This record gives sequence, C-alpha cells and structure tokens, in this order.
Amino acid sequence: MKYSPEKVHRVIVKVSGEVFAGGKSFGYDNDVLVRIAEDIIQVRRDGLSLGLVLGGGNIYRGGQAAAEVRRVTADHIGMLATVQNALVLAEYLRNRNYHADIYSAVQMDKVAMYYTHDKAEKSLREGKICIFCAGTGNPYFTTDTAAVLRATELNANLVLKGTKVDGVYSDDPVKNPNAEFIPDITYDEVLSRKLQVMDMTAFSLARDYEIPVKVFNLNEPGSLQKAIMSKTMGTFIHP
Repeated sequence: MKYSPEKVHRVIVKVSGEVFAGGKSFGYDNDVLVRIAEDIIQVRRDGLSLGLVLGGGNIYRGGQAAAEVRRVTADHIGMLATVQNALVLAEYLRNRNYHADIYSAVQMDKVAMYYTHDKAEKSLREGKICIFCAGTGNPYFTTDTAAVLRATELNANLVLKGTKVDGVYSDDPVKNPNAEFIPDITYDEVLSRKLQVMDMTAFSLARDYEIPVKVFNLNEPGSLQKAIMSKTMGTFIHP
C-alpha cells in the first residue's frame, strides 16, 4: 500500500504535551504554540478536515505522581492537563480568526463540550477545527489510543503522530547513531520487529480497522502540512 496524499481528506493529529513546552521541561513555549497554530491553520486552508488529540505531559505525567497517588487518580489528573492544553491551543487559533471546538471525554460543561460522535462530526462537517482532550475519559488508556479511537469513530483517512524524531527507526536514534530510518512499513512488520510506534492498545485498534498511521517530526516548521502532502516525509504505517 503506497501513501496517496490525494486520498486524505480527514486527519486526526496526536500532539504530545511535551511539544508545547519546547526546550523547557514544563509549561508552554510561546514560539512553539505560535508555530503549531500556524501549521494547523495551513492544513485547514488546504481544505482538509482536521481533529487534534492532545497529551498533557508538559503539565503532568502519571509516572511522576506522588508516592501515595493511585494510578487511577494520576491518570485523571493527566486528563485534566490535556484539557488545559486544549484551552490554550484553542485561544491561539481563535486569535488568528480560526474557530476551534473543544471536546472533552470527561464532562466539564463550563470549559468544553462533552464529546459525542454526532456533535464532533457536525463540527468537522462545518469546517471547524476540533480539539479532543481528556483522552478516552478512562484511566489506563493513553492519548495514542484516544487518537486512533477518534479516527475510527470519525472515519479519518489518516492518524498523524507528531514526535521529536523524523519517523520510525530500527532502533532508538538517540542512543544508536547507526539506527536505520524506515520510510514505509506494515503493521505486521512493526510487530515482528518489535518497534515502538505507539502503545499496543492503540496500535492493535489501528491494525484491526486498517487505519494508516504516519509518524513525523512535529518540531520542524510546516511539518504538519508536509507530512500530509509529501509521500516521503515521515514513516507511513499501513496494512
């Protein structure tokens, strides 16, 4: 299966919370937020239907929870962090005259709409950018899983996973300078080679419903549009 940009009309983008912090270990980098907002707007100008699933690692990570905080509680705190990120990103988009609807998997009506398939589908059909937060609304499930789940529900043609590296490698490129970049690979090859693309729940869902995934470097200006339009940028994972 070759990557065909002309067949992509609706995408779900997974954005890790750490991206918002830029070079910091916590919080927000204004320059990064401006760049990401402008990259999102460029994709929308291209006429694509666009949804974003946000992580919360720039604010809170469950693995860093206090000793007496249970995993369930830590995951709920992490969900709240993604809601904060959604509110921030939506403001950057609105300040550039692009409307963004925020949908939360946890009810909090004063700050976000509660996610339902029908409401999100209507927003996307109206041309609005949708920001999905609070993960799946359940502990023990990652935002990777939330991204694939939303793509499945909303019939997206592609899941884009923005990372700090150019795509999938045969080994960790930070630890192994000889790691080989893999531009194109099937689900089964990822499993047989034990490559770390996303958590297994998310990956299994993508494989079962044959949702293509592209992994790319979100830190490069304009990379979001390039990842969608270019056949060569990033790693394309498919049936």
